Amino acid sequence: MGKPTGFLEYERTLPQKDTVESRKQNYQEFVQSYSDDQLNNQAARCMNCGIPFCHSGCPLGNVIPEFNDAVYDARWEEAYNILISTNNFPEFTGRICPAPCEAACVLGINKSPVAIEEIEKHIIEIAFKKNFVKPNKNYIQTGKRVAVVGGGPAGLAAAAQLNKAGHEVVVYERDDKVGGLLRYGIPDFKLDKSVIDRRVQVMEQSGITFRTNAEVGVNVPASELQAYDAIVLAGGSTVPRNLPIPGRELKGVHYAMEFLKQQNKRVGNSPIDVEDIYATGKNVLVIGGGDTGSDCVGTSNRHGAKSVTQFELMPQPPKERTNAMPWPTYPMLLKTTTSHEEGCQRHWSVSTKAFLGDDKGHVRAALVVDLEWETDALGRPTKFKEVEGSERELPCELVTLAMGFLHPQHEGLLQQLGVKLNERGNVDATEGDYKSSLSNVFAAGDMRRGQSLVVWAISEGRECARKVDEFLMGYSELERKDKAVSYA
Repeated sequence: MGKPTGFLEYERTLPQKDTVESRKQNYQEFVQSYSDDQLNNQAARCMNCGIPFCHSGCPLGNVIPEFNDAVYDARWEEAYNILISTNNFPEFTGRICPAPCEAACVLGINKSPVAIEEIEKHIIEIAFKKNFVKPNKNYIQTGKRVAVVGGGPAGLAAAAQLNKAGHEVVVYERDDKVGGLLRYGIPDFKLDKSVIDRRVQVMEQSGITFRTNAEVGVNVPASELQAYDAIVLAGGSTVPRNLPIPGRELKGVHYAMEFLKQQNKRVGNSPIDVEDIYATGKNVLVIGGGDTGSDCVGTSNRHGAKSVTQFELMPQPPKERTNAMPWPTYPMLLKTTTSHEEGCQRHWSVSTKAFLGDDKGHVRAALVVDLEWETDALGRPTKFKEVEGSERELPCELVTLAMGFLHPQHEGLLQQLGVKLNERGNVDATEGDYKSSLSNVFAAGDMRRGQSLVVWAISEGRECARKVDEFLMGYSELERKDKAVSYA
């Protein structure tokens, strides 16, 4: 325990951010770093609990009190080694994870939780600066070859772990650059793509091969994968949820990922082979209240939108925990992101009934109506009805649909392989062994569990890699989440 009285002496503080006006002028990250004293104080707030619930809150099982203790004493290499024992990519989770570990922090029962995510980001950035991050040099090779389909966080985690076990790994990525939704879904102002490039370079130096512009089932036949001893399916949940209402076919109504991917390609100087989508000078309507919707808000503001409005079908979440979301469960609370700070009109309990067009076939407005929700005994919404007389038109020239994703793309890879799908349309593979209906084909991440968080994707990739290693070798020495390394 760094400082026994730290949680009594210091309040939770987060690093300063650039001003709203300055950050809206570019696509760069805008969260500054802690000073040495600030980082020390925040690490001191960790109470080194007898039962650290933060472990269970983190899908990776990060060994949090121990790395906080090392940070407090400036034992940077030890802090780094503790962190990477459970997390291959803390530079990703330290930037874009919603931090379920903090929701489970014992200090959070009656005070602000420890700033675990920020401390994690500082550990890995210090590790890169001090040259602690080195390629994996495994001189004992198994002679086994594994194909990983998908270069997102699940695929990258699986590839890193399988490479660590001594297998030859080839990652197939359908886009021109590796990263999946990290690359083309999350805006650069939240995750600068140089952070991905830096990690991919380390992985290449470790011996992992990346094949980009290689969409298995389209320009790479699925039969090519038969040359490998094992296959890991780690593609994303890429089929978006549609809003099939009158006017959906109008110009200017787009899926969120069409809008976000295009802007990320602009920033990364990658070619764009579709018609440009800009929010400049337009009234923008974002339908969907999650992180993807928030990313559309931030991108629209940087385009110079005339106005940005965000709708959510569900009622406004509470600002504090209720009886329906007791500690240490992850609470569904009102979340105001940095993109919302930059300008956005937010509305809850609103349903969109139709899109209205002009004489040129372009969207000009949305026909919307307010909803009244009924709740159960714990205050959770159950069913709704429209509020009579609330129907109205909302002017909008650009609409982004950010309502989540249904399942992975079935055409191409999955159909050619012939793997069994479950009732949700995902690859049918149990968490126990991550094995699909085909003997040497495994699945991990969103393709297996459905749309989820980056931290879950990394966890899935790691656990799946261990099962693949057991399949190939009969045993595995890769780390298990439920057998975390002890640094006591």
